[in-house]
Amino acid sequence: MNFNHAIKPLTYSIGLAIALTSTSTTAESAIEEVVVTSQLREASQLDTPTSVSVLNSAAIETRGASNLEQLLNLAPNVNFSSGASRGRFVQIRGIGERSQFIDPVNPSVGLIVDGIDFTGLGLAASTLDMQQVEILRGPQGTVYGANALAGLVNMTSNAPSATPFAKVSAEAAQYGAHTLSAVTSGSLSEQLSYRFALQNQQSDGYVHNRYLGRKDTNNIDETVGRGKLRYQASDDLQLDFTVFYLDADNGYDAFTLDNSRNTLSDQPGWDRQETLAGAISSQWSGSDLFTLKSVLSAASSDTEYGYDEDWTHVGFHPWEYSSTDNYLRDRDNLSADVRLVSTNDSLLFGGSTGWVAGVYLRSEEEALERNASFASQFDTDNAAIYGQLNSAIGARFELITGLRLEQRSADYADSLAVTSDTREDLWGGNITLRFSASDTTMVYGTLSRGYKAGGVNGRIISASAGNPDIGSDTFLFDTESMLNYELGVKGDWLENRLQAQVAAFYQDRSDVQAKQSIFNPEDFSFDDYLANAAGGHSTGIEAEVTFQASDALQLFATFGWLNAEFEDFISSTHVDARDDNTGETSLVSLEGRDLAHAPNYQFFTGAEYALTANLMFRVEVEGKDDFYFSNSHNEKSTAYELVNARLTYRGDDWDISLWGRNLTDETIYTRGFYFSNQFGNNPANGYAPDAYYQLGEPRVAGVSASYTF
Repeated sequence: MNFNHAIKPLTYSIGLAIALTSTSTTAESAIEEVVVTSQLREASQLDTPTSVSVLNSAAIETRGASNLEQLLNLAPNVNFSSGASRGRFVQIRGIGERSQFIDPVNPSVGLIVDGIDFTGLGLAASTLDMQQVEILRGPQGTVYGANALAGLVNMTSNAPSATPFAKVSAEAAQYGAHTLSAVTSGSLSEQLSYRFALQNQQSDGYVHNRYLGRKDTNNIDETVGRGKLRYQASDDLQLDFTVFYLDADNGYDAFTLDNSRNTLSDQPGWDRQETLAGAISSQWSGSDLFTLKSVLSAASSDTEYGYDEDWTHVGFHPWEYSSTDNYLRDRDNLSADVRLVSTNDSLLFGGSTGWVAGVYLRSEEEALERNASFASQFDTDNAAIYGQLNSAIGARFELITGLRLEQRSADYADSLAVTSDTREDLWGGNITLRFSASDTTMVYGTLSRGYKAGGVNGRIISASAGNPDIGSDTFLFDTESMLNYELGVKGDWLENRLQAQVAAFYQDRSDVQAKQSIFNPEDFSFDDYLANAAGGHSTGIEAEVTFQASDALQLFATFGWLNAEFEDFISSTHVDARDDNTGETSLVSLEGRDLAHAPNYQFFTGAEYALTANLMFRVEVEGKDDFYFSNSHNEKSTAYELVNARLTYRGDDWDISLWGRNLTDETIYTRGFYFSNQFGNNPANGYAPDAYYQLGEPRVAGVSASYTF
């Protein structure tokens, strides 16, 4: 860990602590209670015994976020990677995928939006009309199973309202950015209410393609629509219907030979997604013994991801090459989750224990076509049963035990005649002891187990036909599992004006799925594959505090410290482990090295002050430590601190905001590559090895306004 870099966030935290103790406490304001909905039983955030960040609609609005990626820096120990038009892949506590190209991916971080599974499809994580975003850290083995080894992001949009409501919003900013959105809600009858939301977002992006003379080759062009109906069929039965549509036609022209914002590509790429999805949720409370809850969802997504591999144009250099890469990936999934939740009349063991029992089914089909020359089909089916007991032990203790048993089958086939058919039995769960130290303070300890399914290495199987050094033991990789040990304390004090939560954790990973490689003497290349090549552990602390210092002033801060490392990992794919000219391999130990995209610290802090009854000013500072971009090379991002500010005037039915992000115009990197020790990407320097970075958002200022009817 770089302790020198950690000094700055600690300084900010100390400054906030001083402010907390010195600010007038004469006001009687209280912080609004937040309810976590992603667990088997709904509970307030401060009563939920797990490390979770909850970002409500106010936090989303003041952040000016249109997509999940713009919220992730608010949550401690959460990072993301780009390599596309947006940050589509999330890492929690240093664990999570960073990209997907040819082979299928088993995600470590789940993404659920209104009950619909969008794991691995970050463009669908629009914040349009979003009620709240919950980011759960640590394995969610009981509730969500195979796709939540590291954690889960659960997004819930606003429900239909009984009273008429309509709102229109507009935003304009630098780089040709403009967003229009509209929301309407109300009742059609005493039993039926609706809510519809629509948004179009446009931006030229932050890149100037000097060769084409265009400033929109890395643009954002997204249209999002969401419709909801709520039908109160009877006093006991409520039905909710959701339809979601996304049409994203974004550009992808982000990398340059000089790591600037001036690209030279003659065939800029794209990052497209069209999604139609829906969900039906029901809640029936007609029995004295249980409440029946169910969610049935379906999603169909067609994606296209392509880019100019040489990042230049024909005629750039006599030694140039010219190539593009393109991935058409269609993904359809269907899921059903049905659970029974006990009532007070069906408590077990003398009325001390509540229970939840559920069944989960999921089927997904993923078809890939790469450059019209390679195709694959990857189909998975999951079936699980799960349950949880909440047992009161005396007046202050509660023991929570959960278990999930899951069967997963995966069928793979590709155009190179590679086929694979795997079946797995998986299990996860948790044991949690919750202690109510007082009416306002809760302490908990948790032991939880998560898992990530195994899979097939399609590319290495096809390469084995021409490379005798590739053995059959590389064709498949096994399940990865993790034990999570967590202690936490949560509470609200000073008449609900001070809320805080702190969690400390240790995570022990087994059979970590890590990339390895084998030299192919036929074409002097290395064939990569996933193997259960390592162990790993993560240690860290997560803290969040909000203080309503007065009627006019609110202070807030989050802080995460993380040490996520490999154990006994001998890498054959690291650039220092292989010589591309000779094929010689000298294995490199990554024992004790930080995992990729796992910064040692992150922080977010700020204040919101009411200058008058209508005028609000908000300032934020956020930052993170440097981190490795990959486990295959040593290139790192740079540590950074960003300053954001927002001035908002609120009228009776309208508001207008002037805002700026990254006011000091810090250069930040969201994705990085190192082109190996023999093959760079720049013909002008003889293809010498070099590092290349995707730049994040520069300083941007804009104005937002909305009117409510």
